[in-house]
Amino acid sequence: IYQLLKITIMAHNLNYNERTGKYSFFSVQQKAWHNLGQIVEQYPTSAGAIKYAGLDFEVVKSPLYTRGTGISISNDGEIREGGNILLPDNFATMRTDTNTVFGVVGKDYQIVQNADAFAFFDAIVGGDDGILYETAGALGNGERIFITAKLPDYIRVGNGDDVTEKYIFLTTSHDGTGSITAAFTPVRIVCQNTLNAALGNMSNVVRIRHTSGAKQRLENAHKVMGLANQLSVQLEGIFNQWTKVRICDEEVKKLIQLALCPNKETLDALKKGADDELSTVFKNTVEDAFAYAMMADTQQLNTTKGTVFGAYNAVTGYYQNVRTYKDDESKLQSIVMGGTAQGKAQRAFELCSQFAKDGADVLALN
Repeated sequence: IYQLLKITIMAHNLNYNERTGKYSFFSVQQKAWHNLGQIVEQYPTSAGAIKYAGLDFEVVKSPLYTRGTGISISNDGEIREGGNILLPDNFATMRTDTNTVFGVVGKDYQIVQNADAFAFFDAIVGGDDGILYETAGALGNGERIFITAKLPDYIRVGNGDDVTEKYIFLTTSHDGTGSITAAFTPVRIVCQNTLNAALGNMSNVVRIRHTSGAKQRLENAHKVMGLANQLSVQLEGIFNQWTKVRICDEEVKKLIQLALCPNKETLDALKKGADDELSTVFKNTVEDAFAYAMMADTQQLNTTKGTVFGAYNAVTGYYQNVRTYKDDESKLQSIVMGGTAQGKAQRAFELCSQFAKDGADVLALN
C-alpha cells in the first residue's frame, strides 16, 4: 500500500519551483518519482522534511477585485473612469514565495499552513524524534500537498516473520477543493496486504473541512490517530490469537461469502442455498478471494495456513493483490480512505472475531 500511496499521490505533475530550480518532492532512500525531487538517506525531522519537499512556503488569502467599465461615481462624489471594484467575501489563495494564485475561496475558508500539517504528525508520537517521514511533496503549482510517515513500532504476528508497519498519510489542498484528510494504515511487509481492522469504533480516517476552526480540529485529530496507533498494540494480540484458531477450507469460503456479501438479497439467497439467484459478479468475486486464500504464497505460512488469521488476510489480500481497479486513485480510495475494501475488511474482522470466540456457528447460513 505504501507503493500505492506514492504512485497515487504523484499520478499528476509534481510542482517545479522556478525560484529554487527544484521539484517539490523528497523520498527516503527510494528512487524519486521519474528521477525528480530529492532522495535522502536518513529519515529527516519535520524541519528537514518540509525543506526537502519544497513545502517551506506560506499561503495567504488576498482580496479580489474586478475591473470596472464606463464612468462611476465614488462615495465622495468623485467621477472615475473604470477602476477596480472590490468583490466582497471573495479571496484568492496564493503562496507568498512565488505569488502564484491557487484558487478562489469564500470568507469562511481557513488556511492550514504546511507547517501545521507536519506539526500534526509530530504530535502523534510526542515530538519529531519518533515519526519517520518517508515522502512529502506538492502537486501542480503547490496547491495540493501530501505527506507519508512511518510510526516507529510494528505489529508482529507469530515468531516475527509476519511484520506490519504502520503509516500515517495526510493530504490537503490550498485551492478551495477537498478537505484535509489523514489516514492510519497498517501494511503487511511480507505480502503488502492492508490490515485496516476495526479498532473498536475508532475510525482510521479523519477528514477536516477548511472552515473556521480547521487548524484547531487538526490539532485535536492527532489524538484520534494516536489512539488508533495505541490500539494497534491490542490488534497485535488479536492477530496472534487468531493464528492459533483453526478453520477448515469450507468455513473459509463461508466466511468470505459473508464478508463480501453486498446486500440483503444476496444474503437471503445464500441462506436458501439458491446459487442460481446469486449474481455472476458476486460468485466470481468469492471464487477469486477463495483461490487467493488457498493458493497465494503468503497464505502458506504457519500464521496463515488453515488459521482464522489467514481467513482474514484472504479478504484483505484479495482487494490488495487480486481485484482490478480503474486506476491507482480508485484503489487507494477503496483500501485506505474508507471505501469498499475497507468496509469488507471490517466485516471480515468482525466475523473472524466472532469465529475465534464462538466457533463455526457464526458462519451458519441456515
